[in-house]
Amino acid sequence: MKDTYKILGMSCNGCRRHVEEALSRVPGVKQAIVNLEREEASIEMDSEINIAILQEALKDSSYKIHSIDSKSEDKQIQVNNSSEQNSRSGIGIYFCPMHCEGDKTYDNPGRCPVCGMFLVEVNKQGINESYKNNLPLNQIQVLSSNTSQHSVEKGNEIFYCPMQCEGEKTYNKAGDCPVCGMHLVKEQNLITSTTAEWTCPMHPEVINDGPGSCPICGMDLVPKEADLSAEDKTYNELKRKFWIAMVFTLPIFIISMSEMIPGNPLYQWLGSKELNWAQFVLSVPVVFYATWMFFQRAYSSIVRRSPNMFTLIGIGAGVAWIFSFFGLLFPEFFPDQFKSGTGSVHLYFEAATVILTLVLLGQLLEAKAHSKTNSAIKELLKLAPNKASRMINGKEEIVDINQIIQGDILKVKPGEKIPVDGIIINGTTHIDESMITGEPLPVDKKEKDKVISGTVNGNQTFLMKAERIGSETLLSQIIKMVNEASRTRAPIQKLVDRISFYFVPLVVLIAILTFMVWAVWGPEPSYVFALINAVAVLIIACPCALGLATPMSVMVGVGKGAQYGVLVKNAEALERMNKLHTLILDKTGTITEGKPTVEKIVSFSEKFSEKEVLKYIVSLNQNSEHPLAAATVKFADELNIDSLHVEDFKAVIGKGVEGKVNGKMIGLGNQEMMKQSGAELSTDMLDAARSYQQQGKTVSFLAIEKTLVGFVVIGDKIKTSSIKAIQDLQANGINVLMLTGDNHDTAQAVANELHLKDFKANMLPQDKLKEVERLQKEGQVVAMAGDGINDAPALAKSDIGIALGTGTDVAIESAMITLVKGDLQGIVIAKKLSGAVMTNIKQNLFFALIYNTIGVPVAAGVLFPAFGILLSPMIAALAMSFSSVSVIGNALRLRGKRL
Repeated sequence: MKDTYKILGMSCNGCRRHVEEALSRVPGVKQAIVNLEREEASIEMDSEINIAILQEALKDSSYKIHSIDSKSEDKQIQVNNSSEQNSRSGIGIYFCPMHCEGDKTYDNPGRCPVCGMFLVEVNKQGINESYKNNLPLNQIQVLSSNTSQHSVEKGNEIFYCPMQCEGEKTYNKAGDCPVCGMHLVKEQNLITSTTAEWTCPMHPEVINDGPGSCPICGMDLVPKEADLSAEDKTYNELKRKFWIAMVFTLPIFIISMSEMIPGNPLYQWLGSKELNWAQFVLSVPVVFYATWMFFQRAYSSIVRRSPNMFTLIGIGAGVAWIFSFFGLLFPEFFPDQFKSGTGSVHLYFEAATVILTLVLLGQLLEAKAHSKTNSAIKELLKLAPNKASRMINGKEEIVDINQIIQGDILKVKPGEKIPVDGIIINGTTHIDESMITGEPLPVDKKEKDKVISGTVNGNQTFLMKAERIGSETLLSQIIKMVNEASRTRAPIQKLVDRISFYFVPLVVLIAILTFMVWAVWGPEPSYVFALINAVAVLIIACPCALGLATPMSVMVGVGKGAQYGVLVKNAEALERMNKLHTLILDKTGTITEGKPTVEKIVSFSEKFSEKEVLKYIVSLNQNSEHPLAAATVKFADELNIDSLHVEDFKAVIGKGVEGKVNGKMIGLGNQEMMKQSGAELSTDMLDAARSYQQQGKTVSFLAIEKTLVGFVVIGDKIKTSSIKAIQDLQANGINVLMLTGDNHDTAQAVANELHLKDFKANMLPQDKLKEVERLQKEGQVVAMAGDGINDAPALAKSDIGIALGTGTDVAIESAMITLVKGDLQGIVIAKKLSGAVMTNIKQNLFFALIYNTIGVPVAAGVLFPAFGILLSPMIAALAMSFSSVSVIGNALRLRGKRL
């Protein structure tokens, strides 16, 4: 079984990892996955565990844990309540600026017991401005003595760390990740305000909202060039600094390498001492300007006690440069081992600057590659139109997309993009929806059909009414879901976190041991060899390649799925989908088209004609939201049959509906509903109904005052793609099981057409839920696909809930994967996608681990005794720079994967 709990007090990835490890050690817990941003722990366990036991597991921390469905304070449990200052909701006097223990406050000044930073004082008015400006998640958190946490979005731009160092934490401005030091990546969002500005090429001070002529010179206005995106600004800034570094590093490299040429030609112009000073002068712009950010990140990582790649780079390149600087100024203090024949100290300005320049090159290539990982979202953003034609009093006007409101009448011309989600009120057309649903063929549309924002109209003009605008459109929801899914962490990431936690300290230790071994047992000059090899060890190690292995593949994979109309809610869904054993399918709307039609009305009473039977059926069904009810109402409308007034209407889930009409108790539904209504079914009635059910039709019985008077026969065609999709899934070793609320004969007929062996009929929502639990107890990974409210419990309980985009919001909310097109072929695509992503992740992890496993020992000099091979720190820097790029490059291969 699986339960979800609320965990309060976490503020960083270290907190998340601590809680995960503590809960995973509880006896009976199979797996504990903690979501930092949602502050939730999903715990898979053999049987229900008392929350007091979970409390005991976290007794040494200051986190709060309570059931996800807790409504009152008495259900919340404070794990560590040793003092009032541990309360999350209470505002004390001092707090940690790093939020190491969440919003915990302290009564006295001092240092944070976790990170060691000085505590910051809260001013008398509440929380001081510096605290507000440094809050996480691109949000301002407002805390008070009687509220836990409120959030207000701050700014339109959202940035996140590509390595997900702090889980799903986001930031409201560009910069570097405070944990790993990598450049934050901008989340691609659909901005509704897309007004273009036009300006005069001769008079740039003239700016207009649309085309026209310049009031000064009369020239036609031209579109004003848009501002560069945050990605472009980062890339251009790195590119500029890289070329500056190259300009100064290349002369240093030439000066240094010229010493290897007999009769150094540079000595004809300058002496050895002057050339050394030239190297120093040329290195200053490289170290203190072009690559100074690396040292800032290294310092920050040390202060924050979160060592990363830049810690190693900063120490390695910094030691080489500082050694050279002091060797240049004070050569007399250095042993003879470090000196050349002329008495000057061997300098390593070229090693330091080349290392830093190559690392900068790696950062430049990474920035370029990062911009491609979210290309799928960028393509979706391009679908959003900027303008729309709005009809007002019969006149057409061009308006900006953000000026549209619900209920507006819009005209869509041939070839134009649909501006917002809505419904056609006049005209017919065919629309290309391939960019949203993955359906390659245009879809015919008529009046009352829904249209989707961003899709392309065919060759007919039509009028539509705006229903969903801005962030409510399907396109906006898709982009939001893809963005959120891209930042989630796959369970396999826990292994990476565990390795990364020890990685940098271990590399530093290996570097120290390398220096000691070479200094004691190395050949002369032993200290020179010791220094060079220790620097090489620090430089070649690349924790970023390890950290990027999973999130890059997830980001590209999630975007790829969106292009095929498969929306993945989180990375965990991909990992679970790859392990899928059994797929459970609902029938109506999942296997079938979900567009039922009335085929026959049958009366069994001389008192009621077929028309009267239909009138009673429609009277009840007009209050129901079930697809079968809608079919009967539509059928009655076509026959101009009026409905009767209904009182005490009630929907009985899994059975039918009931209510009072003209004072008579009416029941409508399946055989279980008839039993509940007290109506008896004769053999003749059952035989008549069974003849239709054996054809795969659904039969709903009508009882008036406990007497069965007739039934309605409803047909629902099986989707043409369902048979092929089920065959493909079975060919991949997945057991497909159909669960339906229909009777056995109807279910058998559908199963026969699908060539499906496993099915169960007469299944109520709780029966579907129990079936999921039964399979899970057998150790199977279970996916459930459905589109209705009845499916929501089983969807939520299954390992992978799959909702059809044509279904209800409740079903979609309960699901981990949503199929926009509502086609079972999407499940086949999701299965292929999960396999491709997990394979790609394993390839990345293998490369990152092998690279570091081989690279670090080689840099330490293990090949020297046998082969005389040593690795230059400059070659180590080149290898390190390209290791991260290669991981991203491998992830980008998913973009070309055919699903």
